[in-house]
Amino acid sequence: MAISFDKAFGISQYAVQVRQERAELLASNLANADTPGYKAKDLDFKAALAEAQSGQQGGQSLVRTNDRHLAASLGLDPAVGYRNPNQPDTGDGNTVDVQVERSLFMQNAMEYQTSLQFLSGRIKGLMSAIKGE
Repeated sequence: MAISFDKAFGISQYAVQVRQERAELLASNLANADTPGYKAKDLDFKAALAEAQSGQQGGQSLVRTNDRHLAASLGLDPAVGYRNPNQPDTGDGNTVDVQVERSLFMQNAMEYQTSLQFLSGRIKGLMSAIKGE
């Protein structure tokens, strides 16, 4: 009897992947807090999770008509968008609010840890089933 990892891990595997992508975006926002003209970006979690579950790569991918064709993507992820700033323009066009970014980064880190714990629990359950415990 074959084990289906998609069924065994459920949504947790995709949630970890999307949380990681969001952490990279938020870290990029923090790193560019003093860059003139930089616009803060964020990820629509629901859209990105649905995209990850459907197996689509980020961006618009090209249709492959032969198995020997290489997969290609334009790299434009529809789940990533610009955040509306809470503060007025600082004059240099930068829309990063450091306190908001730190708060969102910490919240995302906690949610990432929670997703990892769910995934770890499912792996432990599989290990117990395989061992017959």
